[in-house]
Amino acid sequence: MRFSYRVSTSLFAAGLLFSASSALAQTSPHAATVQAILASPAFKAAAADLDKQHGRIVDEGIMLTEIPAPPFMEEKRAKKFAEMFKEAGLADVQLDQEGNVLGFRKGTRGDGKFVVISAHLDTVFPPETDVKVKRVGNKLNAPGVGDDTFSLAAMLGMIRAMNVAGIKTRDDIMFVGTVGEEGQGDLRGVRYMFTKGPYKDKIKTFFSIEAGSVASITNGAVGSKRYRFTFKGPGGHSYGAFGLVNPMYALGQAAANMSQMEVPEKPKTTYSIGVIGGGTSVNSIPLEGWMEVDMRSEAPAELKKIEDKILAAVQDAVKAENGRHSTKEGALTVDVKLIGDRPAGGTAEKSELVQMATAAIVAGGYKADYGYSSTDSNIPMSLGIPAITIGKNAPDNRGGRAHSLDEWIDVEKGPMVKGMTTSLSILMAVTGMETK
Repeated sequence: MRFSYRVSTSLFAAGLLFSASSALAQTSPHAATVQAILASPAFKAAAADLDKQHGRIVDEGIMLTEIPAPPFMEEKRAKKFAEMFKEAGLADVQLDQEGNVLGFRKGTRGDGKFVVISAHLDTVFPPETDVKVKRVGNKLNAPGVGDDTFSLAAMLGMIRAMNVAGIKTRDDIMFVGTVGEEGQGDLRGVRYMFTKGPYKDKIKTFFSIEAGSVASITNGAVGSKRYRFTFKGPGGHSYGAFGLVNPMYALGQAAANMSQMEVPEKPKTTYSIGVIGGGTSVNSIPLEGWMEVDMRSEAPAELKKIEDKILAAVQDAVKAENGRHSTKEGALTVDVKLIGDRPAGGTAEKSELVQMATAAIVAGGYKADYGYSSTDSNIPMSLGIPAITIGKNAPDNRGGRAHSLDEWIDVEKGPMVKGMTTSLSILMAVTGMETK
């Protein structure tokens, strides 16, 4: 989304970015809380410091982008990010057993539980990917630059701004750089935090900061199941052993079966064969063929339905191939491996968390919208813990081509600082920033 205007530093410093708040005060019970924060000297000082830090945040985002963080290989970036947490002033900075980076900021009236503010360290790109950032004006191009590396840099900027301004919050805050958010990482970092980590029972609210507009609140978790199906047979010469069962025929039949399946538009439910492989040579009946299948739905019941259909389609294809061709050298089999399992869930639109975030977004001059996605917030949502995913960019702070080699973001100062400032106001409202 793009807006045609740009915000000057002088308008920013004067606090005019939040002029929509007078109308908000009549409609939202949380507006007064947000207004007190925005009007406080401490928040104004933090906002001014974010403006001052813009160049540093951009430089840090570039530096982090150029540290490769492929799936399951985030350690180098994690270690550097831990150093940066310490430099930003967080306490007890640590790497947990899964590789997440944790740092803490004490509240004034902590209840023994934390508000977690996180962004993910990993990208989707393999180790050999060239991650050198190319800059032309305000436009930065590099794999992973937007998703989600610049959220890490923005988080550092917010921490420093809070410290410079002397901001105090009611709640204890745990800042986290998570691993394994993308692809077959299967949310392993945040899953560990909530199921095995030392703080698993001490998190009361969760934020994930992602690429995208600060006006968009992800309060619904798209559930997903991912499978790898490996069809195996005896193999043989394409001519001499012709007539034996062929794993690729079964794979093709299973794919054809899947292509005919119907799923509901609402709740949105999808499936896709994303990757296939197998075989050794063109003149051989392959020993095996495999495919990886992704299924998603906003509703757990619909996800279960399409999962059952696809599992049945695979078994039907194996049965049909064994009945159609010779099994004298051995029957065709299939190995079924679950390689991804992201739970569905949600945080109600009427919840205090979503409504407080909405009030801050409207006060920033934006219109809040709500939606579903698959993010680190899936795990806490599925456990009934209030969680949302928010953006850090103003709607007119452009970016695109996520998960591609030509991924890009725009770092123009005005929109970028305004977006980060609105994100900070959301976090301060929820964590109970003290205004007196």
